[in-house]
Order: sequence, then structure tokens, then C-alpha cells
Amino acid sequence: KEGKQAIVLIPEIALTYQTVRRFYAMFGDKVSVLNSRLSLGERYDQFKRAKRGEVQVMVGPRSALFTPFSNLGLIVIDEEHEPTYKSENTPRYHARETAIQRAQMEHAQVVMGSATPSLEAYSHGCSGEYLLVRLRARYEERPLPQVSIVDLREELKKGNRSVLSRELKTQLEQVLEKREQAMLFLNRRGYAGFVSCRACGHVMKCPHCDVSLSEHNGNRLICHYCGYETAKPEVCPSCGSPYIGGFKAGTQQIEQVLHKTFPKARVLRMDYDTTRNKGSYEQILSSFAAHEADILVGTQMIVKGHDFPDVTLVGAVAADLSLNAADYRCAERTFQLLTQAVGRSGRGNKPGEAVIQTYHPEHYSIQTAATQDYEAFYREEMSYRLLMDYPPAAHMLSVLVSGENEELLEQGMDYLAKFVERISGKYRVHVIGPAYASVGKVNDIYRKVLYLKHKDERVLQDIKNKT
Repeated sequence: KEGKQAIVLIPEIALTYQTVRRFYAMFGDKVSVLNSRLSLGERYDQFKRAKRGEVQVMVGPRSALFTPFSNLGLIVIDEEHEPTYKSENTPRYHARETAIQRAQMEHAQVVMGSATPSLEAYSHGCSGEYLLVRLRARYEERPLPQVSIVDLREELKKGNRSVLSRELKTQLEQVLEKREQAMLFLNRRGYAGFVSCRACGHVMKCPHCDVSLSEHNGNRLICHYCGYETAKPEVCPSCGSPYIGGFKAGTQQIEQVLHKTFPKARVLRMDYDTTRNKGSYEQILSSFAAHEADILVGTQMIVKGHDFPDVTLVGAVAADLSLNAADYRCAERTFQLLTQAVGRSGRGNKPGEAVIQTYHPEHYSIQTAATQDYEAFYREEMSYRLLMDYPPAAHMLSVLVSGENEELLEQGMDYLAKFVERISGKYRVHVIGPAYASVGKVNDIYRKVLYLKHKDERVLQDIKNKT
């Protein structure tokens, strides 16, 4: 009404379809869309339209934050907790922090929304730095889904080697009988995870990047970092054993198991491989929304913010794959993913159910996700962060250094660590490393990291400026 403009940030291109539909219904042609699938020319045209004042609402991922609006009034960040709001490319930035900075410069408001806020944002809300608004109930007071946790260790003991537990299988049968819909979520992509030898434990890795190769159809092993490709070996290159095979837990494999178990069920798959083409996101989601399929199988992209009223069952096939990541946020990520996944069920008038399959049924992130209790998770996780001096309990500076020569890199990082320790002694800064980055080599470039932790951010800024 005031004639100002708004930017609406969403974490995934996959969410564009539903979000834009809602905004178009409300504001018509005042709305425009930006996403990474647009060509540079199309992006340029959108920015020109925004600059000329032809659009008032720009919807898109983090890059939409730089829309050249001259009279910005509001920035909305949907699913604020999503890691996709962090840009890993230079210049690196976090859309949340950048949005707050831009809003201050242009006297605009920032509204963030999330069912599972990041610990940083929620702690700001608790301290009064942000205004915290709580929604105590679901839309139209709809009940939360009934969640059951299945211990996969027990399933194996009872002789069930399938990726589907008996409980999930039974629930799927009931959903198909009632002609309702189900979503099965897996925390990874590809046909299978890594290929390893069961005799000696050797894992097939990329010679250029320090990551395991993923097995794809046609007996091909592919590196998802640099694209290196090789044939799957018949015998282990390390010990010669024939017992070498894939760690079978991929979306394609689940799709095949579903076709075998429920031959009449119509199954759709949504992952990195099926959404490479322009418009493929919209195609898959609109056909699922139109009930052209009974089961949607997918990776993280299917559990974020979608609204399908006929979905009454969600299955988290391997809930704790993200719990084993080498990252201090892994419990937070697991809790967020599972809570978001469970929340896709029972959004219409029919009550929903969810099944979480896990090897760690007692872990607090899985228990609190099952009860959708964010506050309980926050208390537990914050006690761990306080103990270990991790954000938001303390500030952390990470220094990533890369180079082609491994020896020189090690030497340089050792010098850097010693220098940091010398200048930070009086501040009592907690220094970790140097160590190899979670992926220690990409495209023949070695990568090492150094972490510094301290309660006062200015101390870390000071050290950064001196090194």
C-alpha cells in the first residue's frame, strides 16, 4: 500500500513453484521470480524490470537479495535455518546477515520464518536482539502427525535386510489401500553411497579429490566434486577379494524396491539426477500435487516447505546419515531435516503419520524431532555448544587455505598456527588444527583448515586483521 517493494527469499529452487503460485494469486503481475536456472540474459531482464519499478515483489534464492529495488520496505527469509543461504563462492556471504545489513541501510524490515530456527537466530530471539513470535499451533489447529521410531538394528536381528522396515511397509500398504499419498525421504543422492570391500574395508576414492566415489547405473563410479569417472571394479584393488560392492542406500534403489514390493503403486523420484533440466522441479511437484503418483521418493529437496494435503505418511528411510557428518552442526541438521520431513504429513484434513528409521533411536535430535519439540532440542544442543565453545555460545573463525603443493601447504599452515597462537595468547583463544578440510583435496588442490574460537567476536576480528 505504501508503494514500497519486497524481497522474498526461499532456500531451494524446488520451492519456487508453490511459493510463486501463492504470491501470484495474491499480487498478480507485481510478482517476479529469480533463480539459478535462469540464463544471464533472463536474470538481467528481471533486474531491469525491478529497477524500472515494474515489479514490487521479487521471489528467489539468496541471489534475489541483490535485486536493485530503489524503495525497499521488506525482506522475508523463509526457512531461515537452511544452509543454502550461505554462499560458499567468493565473495562469501550469509543471506541472513546480509539481509539485516541491507535492511538497516535502506530502513526496511526483515521477517524470518522457520519451524526449526537456526540456533544463532533463536538465541538472538531469546536475548531480545530479534523480536520472537511463536506460533503455538498448526494451521486450523490440525493435529501433529503420529510418529514412530524404528530401530534398524532390531530389524536386522529379526532377519529384515530390506531398506523398508516392516512398520513402514505396513503403513505404506494402508496408505495405498486408502488411495492417499506418501513421501519417502533419504538423506543422500545417487544409486548407492560408497563402494567398499567387505573383506579388507578398502573404499573406492577419487584420485583427484579426497571423497568416496558414488556408484551409478551402468557400473560407473562418479566423483560428485570434480566429475571424475571410472568403471566399477570386479575385485578389490587392495586385497583382490570379490566382495566389493556399493553401500546400497540411494533414491534409485528405494524406487526399485518400491516397484518390486508394490507393483501397482505409481512412484515418482525427485533428486539431483532427475531435476537437472529446466522446469523439471515444477513438472515432478505438479504431477504429485495432481495425484498422478502415490509415492514421492527423494532427497532433502522434498521435505522443505511443500504442502500436499493428500500426504498422510512420511518415511525417513535412513534418518541418521546426517548424524555421522564431520560437522559440529550435524545434530542440528538432523533435527531440522527430520522435523521438516515429519511436518509434510497430515497437512490437509486427514491425520498424518511418520516413520523414522534409525540406528540411533535414543539420540536427542531424533527423539525431539519425533515429538516436534524445538525448545527441548535447543536446551540439549546449547548445553553441548556451551561445553565445546561452539557458536552461538562462542564465536568461531575458520581459516581455509588451499594449494597444489601439499608440503608447502603443511609448512605454511604450521607457521600460521604458531603465529596465531603467539598473538592470541593474551586473549586465551581456543585454536583447533591445522587439519585437512572435510574434503581434503578437490581437483588436485589440497585444502587445510584452522579454527579459532572465542567468546568475543572483536578478538577474532583483530586476529584476522593481523594475520
